[in-house]
Amino acid sequence: MDFQEYQEQALKTNRIPTDKGVDIMVPLLGLAGESGELLSEYKKYLRDGESHQLFPKRVAEELGDLLWYIANLSSKFNLDLSQIAEANLQKCRDRWGIVSSEQTHVYIFDRDFPEEERLPRQFEIEITEVSEDNSIKMRAFINGKQIGNDLTDNSYSCDGYRFHDIFHFACAAVLGWSPVTRSNLKCKRKSNSDIDEVEDGGRAIATEEGISTLVFTYAKNHHFLEKISTLDDHILKTIKSLTDHLEVSQCSLADWEKTILNCYEVWRKVEKNRGGKVLVDLDALSITYQDQ
Repeated sequence: MDFQEYQEQALKTNRIPTDKGVDIMVPLLGLAGESGELLSEYKKYLRDGESHQLFPKRVAEELGDLLWYIANLSSKFNLDLSQIAEANLQKCRDRWGIVSSEQTHVYIFDRDFPEEERLPRQFEIEITEVSEDNSIKMRAFINGKQIGNDLTDNSYSCDGYRFHDIFHFACAAVLGWSPVTRSNLKCKRKSNSDIDEVEDGGRAIATEEGISTLVFTYAKNHHFLEKISTLDDHILKTIKSLTDHLEVSQCSLADWEKTILNCYEVWRKVEKNRGGKVLVDLDALSITYQDQ
């Protein structure tokens, strides 16, 4: 039986009074009540163990009752249960990805552009730290040539923000997207004026820098994500909303979560060692720190 048929059949068994408010409140209370019944059955299982022989049957019954109330509310709100189920699956895929042995999707937004306008698929960054003009500065080099400018923490306290370019490298590695990295590596897609202006231009760069600051603040408030494997939905959804006008909008919440977690796994090592070598591999969707 599919969801549409179930919803139609469930509605035929509806005996809830049609009084205004009652027809909605009863199934809402029903959801709360049946959830409590399900918890009660699990409590009995924890207490009695295998002697609670009816546990599987009781769980199935309570889940069925929950499904009935969900279908009932869907009908009363003129919603299609099948569409609700599909939308929920899509939401879960976007947030958590799909558990599979297959390789995660690789985003190549510059596939059709000349080689000199593509992000390199693999590159190494040597990060060093220098003390100059009464401040600590970070410098990044590729093949012995400095990329970008000297960076300081831009803060009254020494908090490691000078290493935030690691975030941009992580975006390039996992998402295949980083206007900042494109600018620093001089591989902006100038052969297409619209792409050059919208995707690789000043607004996109400012957006990425803003996200970098947002993520840094979040990480700083959570011990720089050490021993953390899941991020708050709020920050991920905020990032998605900030980038919904850009090509990176194709990337999921799960992709952004992986980017941020991988970034700070490397960031913590760079900050601890005051520099080091960072390896970026767009094909492997990875950014790693190379121990000396």
